[in-house]
Amino acid sequence: MLLATLFFQFMNMCVKFVPHIPAHEIIFFRCIVSLLFSYIHLSILKIPLWGNQKGILILRGLFGLISLTAFFVTLQRMPLATAVTIQYLSPIFTISFAALFLYEKTRWIQYLFFAFSFAGIIIVRGFDNRITTPDLLLGIGSAIFSGLAYTMIRKTRNSEHPLVVVFYFPLVALPFISAWCFIDWVQPTGSDWIFLILTGVFTQAAQVMMTRAFQLEPASVISGIQYLGLILSFSIGYFIFDETFTLINLAGMGMIVAGVMMNYFYEHSKHIK
Repeated sequence: MLLATLFFQFMNMCVKFVPHIPAHEIIFFRCIVSLLFSYIHLSILKIPLWGNQKGILILRGLFGLISLTAFFVTLQRMPLATAVTIQYLSPIFTISFAALFLYEKTRWIQYLFFAFSFAGIIIVRGFDNRITTPDLLLGIGSAIFSGLAYTMIRKTRNSEHPLVVVFYFPLVALPFISAWCFIDWVQPTGSDWIFLILTGVFTQAAQVMMTRAFQLEPASVISGIQYLGLILSFSIGYFIFDETFTLINLAGMGMIVAGVMMNYFYEHSKHIK
């Protein structure tokens, strides 16, 4: 999950480098790369493409498409760290959906840990007049559908190979995105092609690792690790895109990491017992 988080931040950086390319077009290129890599990999391993829980896999693809489209839009309209911060609401929704639909036990103290991290997110976000209410709601919606997608991934843990789960995202998304691109297309030029292809490559690596992580461990353990990506997003934003943050932002980041680590050690102590 740590590696998945790292590659997702590289993906975010690539998206930030092409603000003039519409979000749906970036997803189109990502789907092409992911579909190609997944098909080749599955063929080499001789794993059936279509999986066993087709309905769940299709839902995972639809939820993921809605979440990613909304996230890419916010990523292009907001500072990198701010968009990523709002997206990191998704682990809270993942834990709630996993408890509701998968009957995974979540202790009340774990909600306190995540509330602590959530308070850190509020502090990091602060009061930024560059963020409009529609964009904020779009970001929250992205986090909700991301939580639903992760819950569907968790539901496939005993029946699907991670590559099959990853394969279904471009399989489901590509028809919708292709139609959208037909209506609204901006021709990439020069370095645009490099960033668009790298977006697909980084995402493919991150998706495979994230899917396997959610299949191996409870959502309450895995989801929180994603918060650590916030540190990476602040670093990328600061050093590459000249996005600044204050001491109170650093305090918020510390709260986020503290909440994640408290949850991790709590889960670890339960397994030891």
